[in-house]
Amino acid sequence: MSGNILLVILIIIGMVGRSNIITTAACTLLIFKLLSLDRYFPSLERRGLELGLLFLTIGVLVPFASEKITIRDVLAVFTSWPGIIALTGGAIATYMNGKGLELLKIDPQIIAGLVLGSILGVVFMRGIPVGPLMAAGITAIILKIVQFFFKSV
Repeated sequence: MSGNILLVILIIIGMVGRSNIITTAACTLLIFKLLSLDRYFPSLERRGLELGLLFLTIGVLVPFASEKITIRDVLAVFTSWPGIIALTGGAIATYMNGKGLELLKIDPQIIAGLVLGSILGVVFMRGIPVGPLMAAGITAIILKIVQFFFKSV
């Protein structure tokens, strides 16, 4: 029952914060629970991230398929400062995402803080919850820095 209450709270927070993604995700999970389809939760948990990344990647690659991005645009990445910086940013972001995935595998309960932090970012900073991997990646890097300076953490 507390799971239902938490989902309703997330729905309300998502609506107040105007985050359709959080609201829709919480509604979907609540519907699954109310329809006794929670037996699918382990599969959703195991494969949901992969499916989400698949759809995110498809969304990012659509401009290539629709020819809005051309070979000339791709070559410009290697010959302009904004392109080189974007290339570097993309590489750093994927590295951090990998570290985030490692952190989530080692310490899965940290997802509660990531979700609440994402909700706070949406509500108070008008941010966009792209996903837990980047948040986990940033968390992993910050944890490494804190552990470096304070060995006991």
